Amino acid sequence: MKKASSRLTESERQVLNLLWDTKEPLTSSEIVASCKGKTWKDSYIHILISSLLKKNMIEIAGFKRTTKNYARSFKPSMTREEYNILELKQNTTSSSDALSRVFSALLEEETDSAVLDDLSQMLAEKKKKLAGRNY
Repeated sequence: MKKASSRLTESERQVLNLLWDTKEPLTSSEIVASCKGKTWKDSYIHILISSLLKKNMIEIAGFKRTTKNYARSFKPSMTREEYNILELKQNTTSSSDALSRVFSALLEEETDSAVLDDLSQMLAEKKKKLAGRNY
């Protein structure tokens, strides 16, 4: 996978959120129709799609029949969670303990012990995988 860029304009972010929320590939005309309250012209949506493709935030999912023609459909190249991690990594300092501080802050906010148990189990499994790779 090519390196993605988390630096998005507000309009690019809206298109990406729409694709995440619909959970299915959309054509440019479906994107325009789904963006309520937006008066984006066809030429502008093509600029947004082109920009998101260049930033590796979306990819071509295939083609859909629209009336008599076929149109490319697009889907996100990563999940919303993967994007949030990418954005976090690009916006935090490069110090080695930045991840630990972010994780610590998230733990401080969590109040559900079941979630903490799940996180503990995930950490234990990750440690096992890492230990197995070292041999």
